[in-house]
Amino acid sequence: MKDFQSSRRDFLRFGAAVGLAATLPVGLARASKTKTNANIVIIGAGAAGTAFANRMVQRLDGAKITIIDARKNHIYQPGLSLVAAGLKPQEYLVSTTREWLPKGVTLIEEQAAAVDPVAKTVTTASGQKVDYDFLVMAPGLVLDHDAIEGFSLDMVGTNGIGSLYAGPEYAAKTWAAASKFVENGGVGVFNRPATEMKCAGAPLKHTFLIDDIASRSGAKGKYQLNYTCPQTVLFSVPIVAEKVRMLFGQRGVATHYKYNLKAIDPGRRIATFSAVVTDPATGADKVTSVEMPWDYIHIIPPQRAPAVVRESGLSWADKWTDQGWMACDQGTLRHPQYSEIFALGDIAGVPKGKTAASVKWQVPVVEDHLVSQIQGREGTEIYTGYTSCPMITRVGQAMLVEFDYNNNLLPSFDGVIAPLEELWISWLMKEVALKATYNAMLRGKA
Repeated sequence: MKDFQSSRRDFLRFGAAVGLAATLPVGLARASKTKTNANIVIIGAGAAGTAFANRMVQRLDGAKITIIDARKNHIYQPGLSLVAAGLKPQEYLVSTTREWLPKGVTLIEEQAAAVDPVAKTVTTASGQKVDYDFLVMAPGLVLDHDAIEGFSLDMVGTNGIGSLYAGPEYAAKTWAAASKFVENGGVGVFNRPATEMKCAGAPLKHTFLIDDIASRSGAKGKYQLNYTCPQTVLFSVPIVAEKVRMLFGQRGVATHYKYNLKAIDPGRRIATFSAVVTDPATGADKVTSVEMPWDYIHIIPPQRAPAVVRESGLSWADKWTDQGWMACDQGTLRHPQYSEIFALGDIAGVPKGKTAASVKWQVPVVEDHLVSQIQGREGTEIYTGYTSCPMITRVGQAMLVEFDYNNNLLPSFDGVIAPLEELWISWLMKEVALKATYNAMLRGKA
């Protein structure tokens, strides 16, 4: 009885905390509107661009706000892993771009093709030129499927191939392939790319979920999972990496470090990796090609900045040169050369921060510095690298991992949710509460 009352009490405390988080602004108190005729252009109507547009309407009176994005639909990307495990339908992820945008914001339904940071113009795919006083870059990232020889998106759902990142349709097709594996068993292969990536916990979540479902389905006792990564650790935060390593060990998931997926042969169901292996005779490392068979393979391709960033001279010149992330101060997210340009979301060239939770904390920082610049003063808000990963480990259990640039754990629900424990309450955060908080963020309310 005591345990039940304790769990019920924790649940009520959790619900109250989540409700509060979903309705209150982050970082900044609501201020009176600033009168201005500033011309603000936002490239990208994903989570970052949409949230920022809503907050600008709430902060500024008289500003011209334009958002440029060709995508008709808005995708709730944190839910892709749930669809790819058969836990949600693909419709759960999809809304329209326009329904989230406030009145007074102009939406140009085209792709941004170029930025001239000297002339302060954006050119769209049709050749339309849009002037700006302030530019917020939030175009997201691109998935470089062509970097994996032999792979194309039309293969997802066939020959045991999954790839959840590409969108709702592909997440559903991923489950179509994975569902056969969890019933029939065999060899499962899961990869993560060598590049920076959106939600680095996603490949781990998918591995955990497929293992859990297979262990309770027809494949029980008849499957082997292999997790491959080009890195030497499973996660960037050391204490989390060690926890995941222990869980993989307990569940029999074989980990292959320094393995980088290069090609697949769908007909033969063979994946080829560039791998660093140690010569047992000499102890020296050498790069070699390694083949691995699969009955199910989940592919996450390399991820890079869109061409509009890379070709406009806004990328870092001395780091991530193969990926093109936008140069910006890691605290203010302002471009080091062009003070009127800011980065938000996946595109930002910072050590951490490619999650929706990061966006929630980045948007008020850019808001503060942009509005302060309009007002003729210096902004004060600093982004510390906050990132959150509800690390699903089983259906009904997860670890709510929150951390910053320095790998410090930052539990939001201290005393309720222990960050490195597999808890049902953390699962509820991912499966139930997160979408409400995300939607509030889009509206500029969180």
